[in-house]
Amino acid sequence: MGGILATSTSQDPSPIFLAVILFGAAALWIGAAGVFSSVAEVAGATGGGDDALREALRRLNLLRSDPPFRRFVIVRALLISTGLAAPFYVALSMEHGGGGGRTLAYFLLASGLASALSSLFWGRYSDRSSRSVLIAAASAASSLGLVVFLLERWGFLDRFNWIPPFAFFLLAVAHSGIRIGRKTYILDMAGGARRTDYVAVSNTVIGAVLLASGVVGFLAPIIGSGGMLLLLSVMGFVGVLGGRTLPEAQ
Repeated sequence: MGGILATSTSQDPSPIFLAVILFGAAALWIGAAGVFSSVAEVAGATGGGDDALREALRRLNLLRSDPPFRRFVIVRALLISTGLAAPFYVALSMEHGGGGGRTLAYFLLASGLASALSSLFWGRYSDRSSRSVLIAAASAASSLGLVVFLLERWGFLDRFNWIPPFAFFLLAVAHSGIRIGRKTYILDMAGGARRTDYVAVSNTVIGAVLLASGVVGFLAPIIGSGGMLLLLSVMGFVGVLGGRTLPEAQ
């Protein structure tokens, strides 16, 4: 869809053109759902099953009794800053003359290409050391935010409006590494029921953190999109420091 928008002759496509794009995307989702519905699913074990949220809340004491797991959850919470940073790259592009449907297409293309091109690399890297992937990808994402903040302060974004989409591509590559690294790491930490407990508790805590992170958005009108990138980069760097305290898990 991003490719179609990018090749449009108009900088601001008509509502009808955008509606066709949206209907096309919806059709692809429906087609994907149809394909998945035809996949034969092997029945899994259900013995001892319970409500996921209730089980997660019951096992929150893992955060107190398991220091390595607690450090991992803290690091993961700090590194959601890379995901939260993405909209501010788009905002910076709009603020510096990069608005319009074609620019949006460039961001869509950047996101899709980043996932397609980087997943294999990060996956193989994670097989060797998921901890290293987490640290490397988080360092890259946080450094990128700092660089873009400085470029905006120095006026480069007004002259080179291709910088935000390109930076967004690099952010998507780094964020893909963070996602693959932390998923692999938590799976490597333990097996069996303990692995299930880790995933349930971690996801519950991160869900609460994401809800609370909405408060950070209120700072955007005060410090601007560039300032938000700086703030989120600082959070990322703290997460990198925390990641260095994690033990290797293979």
